[in-house]
Amino acid sequence: MAKIPLVDLKAQYAAIKPEIDAALARVIANTSFIGGAEVTNFEAAFAQFQRTKRAVGIANGTSALYLVLRALGIGAGDEVITTPHTFIATVEPIAQSGATPVFVDIDPATYNINPALIEAAITPRTKALMPVHLYGQLAPMDAIMEIARKHNLYVIEDAAQAHGAELHGLRAGAWGHAACFSFYPGKNLGAYGDAGAVCTNDEALATLIAKLKDHGRMSKYEHDELGYGERLDGLQAAILGAKLPHLESWNAARRQHAAYYTQALAGVAGVQTPQVMADSQHVFHIYCVRVQGDRDAILAELNQRGIGAGVHYPVPLHLQPAMRGYGGQPGAFPQSEAAAQSIISLPIYPEMTTDHLSQVVEELVDVVSVLAK
Repeated sequence: MAKIPLVDLKAQYAAIKPEIDAALARVIANTSFIGGAEVTNFEAAFAQFQRTKRAVGIANGTSALYLVLRALGIGAGDEVITTPHTFIATVEPIAQSGATPVFVDIDPATYNINPALIEAAITPRTKALMPVHLYGQLAPMDAIMEIARKHNLYVIEDAAQAHGAELHGLRAGAWGHAACFSFYPGKNLGAYGDAGAVCTNDEALATLIAKLKDHGRMSKYEHDELGYGERLDGLQAAILGAKLPHLESWNAARRQHAAYYTQALAGVAGVQTPQVMADSQHVFHIYCVRVQGDRDAILAELNQRGIGAGVHYPVPLHLQPAMRGYGGQPGAFPQSEAAAQSIISLPIYPEMTTDHLSQVVEELVDVVSVLAK
């Protein structure tokens, strides 16, 4: 039986090796390592892909969130509402900006923030909502935007896992004031190192973020802002530019694989498959199931059998040691805590074959039949 990783970047590289190698050689030959045509071309192409007016390349997704907060003037004394069921990079920029992250529990069906709980968390200090489009499905942005308009709040989309995802035909960045992307290597669109972007329809906001990421430059040696060194480099932009034309087909393959899993696992006792919202185009960065019984034992056995399953995320943010002081007590967000104890991420990547998928299903069903008691 083959070992099946959670994600296979070697298989992806093998499939597009000539394009990647040509992109790298072009940057090295031109010595366009910082800025230049590779960055501007990718920014234009990614904005078109996300159907927004602008995309600004950033050094990584975490910095993208921080620069949006800074550009919107959010800082000390302010509160930003988000979810505890996400990676810590969602809340680090909030805390580092001087603002306070305020958590709202998730919808257990989609794992995204539950909009029905948001208004109860709004105070006079609330300045923004930061929904996370978890696992590749947009949060319920129509309901979130209605709340934001009612309370005059900014909306910053954490779209680190949602490249190309849609709700009602709109992609991330076309909903809120801005959407922030990570191009960490394992993402649906991944660089060969750290990289990120901000997508927005607000031209003035994009221009300010572009200035802030590059030391507040007006020209090479004139600066009218105290900015940061958070530029997307030319090598990563070239790699992303080579990969971007494949992203629609890669996302389609992920949806096909997810459909296989969902159909094959339908009715299997002890396994709950993910729910896709109506009029939503999920891109399945993660295919996450919930299992009954001892999740850690099930995961360990799958790994022992060569199935590279994982967990995203085993510790909710309100229970992280780094988040002490932000109202994090056990039981505070029961849906997030229940999910964290029962979820398993199954292998999913475009290059998977039907044999791979069948093997994952066969092993999962067998393990769960023994351990999910």
